[in-house]
Amino acid sequence: MAEIKFPRLEQGQTKIKSVPIAVTPEGFWCCPSPTVFQKTVRTQNPLNKPKPSPPNQTASSQKKQTSVNERKASCVAPRANVVCDVQTTHGSDAPAANASLASEKAPRSRPENASRKVTIEFGEPGTSDLKVILLGRQGVAVKLSVQRSVLVEHSSFFASRISGQQLVFPCLEIDNCEDAEIYVETIGLMYCRDLKQRLIKQSVSRVLRILKVSEQLGYTTCIRFCLEYLEAVPWVGQEEEDKVVSLVSHLEGEGIGVKPVLKRVSPEILTPPNDTLSHILELVLKSREDKGRREMKSVVLKLLKENNSLASSSSGPSDLCNETLYSSCRSSLDSLLALFKQAAEPDFLDWGVEKREPVVRSISLEADNMLWLLDILADRQAADEFAITWANQQELASLHTRLPTVCRHHVSMISARLFVGIGRGELLPCKETRHLLLKTWLQPLINDYSWLQHGCRSFDRKVVEEGVGRTILTLPLEDQQSILLCWLGSFLKGGDSCPNLQRAFEVWWRRTFIRPYGESGILGQPENLDTSYCVDGKDC
Repeated sequence: MAEIKFPRLEQGQTKIKSVPIAVTPEGFWCCPSPTVFQKTVRTQNPLNKPKPSPPNQTASSQKKQTSVNERKASCVAPRANVVCDVQTTHGSDAPAANASLASEKAPRSRPENASRKVTIEFGEPGTSDLKVILLGRQGVAVKLSVQRSVLVEHSSFFASRISGQQLVFPCLEIDNCEDAEIYVETIGLMYCRDLKQRLIKQSVSRVLRILKVSEQLGYTTCIRFCLEYLEAVPWVGQEEEDKVVSLVSHLEGEGIGVKPVLKRVSPEILTPPNDTLSHILELVLKSREDKGRREMKSVVLKLLKENNSLASSSSGPSDLCNETLYSSCRSSLDSLLALFKQAAEPDFLDWGVEKREPVVRSISLEADNMLWLLDILADRQAADEFAITWANQQELASLHTRLPTVCRHHVSMISARLFVGIGRGELLPCKETRHLLLKTWLQPLINDYSWLQHGCRSFDRKVVEEGVGRTILTLPLEDQQSILLCWLGSFLKGGDSCPNLQRAFEVWWRRTFIRPYGESGILGQPENLDTSYCVDGKDC
């Protein structure tokens, strides 16, 4: 909170500039609009400089000084934080009288307050019994003429400092006031009969400022209405939401009831995140509407990517999420296997279109679901188990050859994605898994390659060929040879209908014939070696 000080008010330092008073239906002065307030603070009008006192007023000033000294002797504040206001008149004569008084008595002001000026004055001095001076930043100061009873009734802060005082014109000074504009408005709200109606016209950011000042002043009624406002109004943007939650959470630590507001971001009954994620995945995976499913898959994938940095800091939530994802993978895989068995029946092609088409569509849907789950796991660097599971699907691979290409080619996208992930280092399965994966699924991928190029918009031939080649080159040299020689036979027959693994073939050739590594080291060293296909430049 702003630092509160109650020094003796030094006369002659202040320069009061009255501004138009905006009268509310309740008959109270209130702070003008923020624009008017800021404009008034910025404006320093040279015409408002104190006029020099005429010679014939010197004697009068001396008489006033004598009466003031007599009054000071009889009017002693019970505490150091209450001082007497020596002004005997109010209105336009006050600044001149203060200036004359300052010329008679040298003020004992602190150097940092020497340039302080009361640039704005609010209230009706004739009906007030308390002066509040807000000393803000950059030498700005605001003088408020208020009723002591109103402040004591609404603010525990003011009540603890001015209640019980019997002085006629006490003056209270608040130093280092961070938000003088909102202090003025908050004190003005103490005079309003309908706070809710007043706050409803404000923005969230301004209500947050009012709430902060109300908490500092102990203005519980305003705090309650501010919280009701924040509970009902929409919060626009993450930045605004963070500001609301931060301030309201601080108030909760002060013992103020803020649960209705925080319920928007923190449920009263905590549901395990694993259950919620499982329910979301189930809804998305079982959707039959293409557009909605595609859009929500993209949204969920993006949100899970954003959470990865947070999940990496603690293994517990991350492990729970991975278990949920793998549970969905197993469910989709079981469904896919059952559909393959159904489509592999000898008379499947003889079925009517109405009976056959739902099976084909379901195979495509389950393959797309597994591909989406694989993308999520690969981004979370948790797809190694998926590679093991997929490499061991010999039954599914054997059924693959018995299905029409139009039914099965979507499944080969899963194999292609695994090869791309291994080639990029997104997953690092063991040597046996990599070899089994190629042995089980490379030939089905080759068989469906022509359909993938023409029937799948997301299929990128160059990326897949690079991934397959790099996966082969991670194996022992003998395994590289057996796989690439099998590929060579298919490529010579199919041409463009087969993946082009020539770059991987060249790397294997150089490793085998040009510079083999033996017990004695490198036997040959070629010139102008092209290593552009080598993984990290280390495989050649």
